[in-house]
Amino acid sequence: MKFAEIQNILLDIAQERVLDKVLKRIVDGLASHSHIALARIWLVRPGDICTSCLIRKECPNQRECLHLVASQGASILENGEKWDTTKDEFQRFPFNVRKIGHIGGTGKPVLIKNALEDQRWIVRPQWIKKEGIHSFAGQPLLFREKVLGVLAVFSRKPLNEADARWLRVLADHVAVAIANAKAFEEIEDLRKQLKMENAYLREEIKAAHAFGDIVGESSALEKVLEQIKLVSPSEATVLILGESGVGKELVARAIHEHSKRRDKPMIKVNCGAIPKELFESEFFGHVKGAFTGALKDRAGRFQMADGGTLFLDEVGEIPLSLQSKLLRVIQEGQFERVGEDRTRNVDVRIIAATNQKLLGDPQQFRQDLYYRLSVFPIDVPPLRERLEDIPLLAPYFMSKASHCMNCPPVKLTARDIVKLQNYHWPGNIRELQNVIERAVITARHGNLLIELKRKEFPISILPDTSTKRENFMTQKELEELEYENLRKILEETKGKISGERGAAELLGVKPTTLFSRLKKLGLEKKYQG
Repeated sequence: MKFAEIQNILLDIAQERVLDKVLKRIVDGLASHSHIALARIWLVRPGDICTSCLIRKECPNQRECLHLVASQGASILENGEKWDTTKDEFQRFPFNVRKIGHIGGTGKPVLIKNALEDQRWIVRPQWIKKEGIHSFAGQPLLFREKVLGVLAVFSRKPLNEADARWLRVLADHVAVAIANAKAFEEIEDLRKQLKMENAYLREEIKAAHAFGDIVGESSALEKVLEQIKLVSPSEATVLILGESGVGKELVARAIHEHSKRRDKPMIKVNCGAIPKELFESEFFGHVKGAFTGALKDRAGRFQMADGGTLFLDEVGEIPLSLQSKLLRVIQEGQFERVGEDRTRNVDVRIIAATNQKLLGDPQQFRQDLYYRLSVFPIDVPPLRERLEDIPLLAPYFMSKASHCMNCPPVKLTARDIVKLQNYHWPGNIRELQNVIERAVITARHGNLLIELKRKEFPISILPDTSTKRENFMTQKELEELEYENLRKILEETKGKISGERGAAELLGVKPTTLFSRLKKLGLEKKYQG
């Protein structure tokens, strides 16, 4: 056996990472040489067929043994039998039993130069004679001084010490290839396991937080969530309407996360923060030298969002001169970078948001662009129309603030909730979050100090509960407090709910929201209608 005979085998196994393929390439490569009658590999593995093993009586330890894992060769007789099976009487060898077990148990090679004369290790002398086997050579597969298995060949031509040394070289490379293949398989198994665990955790998170950071259960919010569920699977363009601070970006992100594009990016463009002269470059990109300061090619937001979602926040701030190009890319999926003649194709879903009235002045916003953006409008209600969500929002923001700002946990009392619900929130959710964060930072001895800029109680009827209980009110007391508050305001307005100086206006809520609270508390008969 010469270097030329093992060179191709070494090159083949260097390209493989899958263990079974590595093993097959080795025995196939050896058996491809005419003088090699049979090439086999055994690897150390746990005992598995001990009850049916033909060498069980000779086995000193049934915990592990040598498993036949790869075989290749062929008979020279007329039948031309293939010896590629790993299921025969030699499929297992205990350590230190027979020549294969001896190699595996001692880590030392065995060379039989003349198998017909030296039959110490020969179990089937008749097979040796019929197949013209002249020599046997076996080498341990050693990796970091540990026996991984045994590589053995039966040759029809004489083998000597030089051949054994070349087989040793091959065995060393084979041992490394086997160790690497095992490591790759373990890594792949771990990767698959982590992938499954991550998928499971993502599902758990989605189940617990179906709409991300959108918190609440009011009827006004439920309507928005239903619209999100309805439009998300489609490719429709969405226009999110609402005052500043109501959470329009959260709605956009929820739509993206529930769409078919969830695995692609959602790119946000704050149109109100882009200088007028840079809009086109920001949206579509530019090539080097297109204008002063264009020192290199730059991809625009549309190209970055290809395959995903582009969220245009404050879309009403887009200059009129650029709106026709925006309309084209939305309708045709085509654009050109600044300074480039090449037309590029892009697949992007558009979600836009605004706190402005876009329809009305064509000198400010194109009507055709408005209608293209507002295929599916979603109106996000202000916080003053979903006051019943404050008992959920406030603790959520408080927990978030305590964690992010490394502040000690504080208690949010029922009185705090009432105080927050009686404020009209001109800054909406963002203002509520800021108020809670400030209160967490300034809290003393676990008690919140909630500071509101305006008078929070249209009619102040909160009783002094300090003599009853120091820091909280029961649910029954809270309902009684709300009942008394609503009863007194109905008396003052003489049962008038809507309109100027009506109860709804004084409380800073929508008439429908107020009526639902009256109905729940049994006060609906006390209003005029």
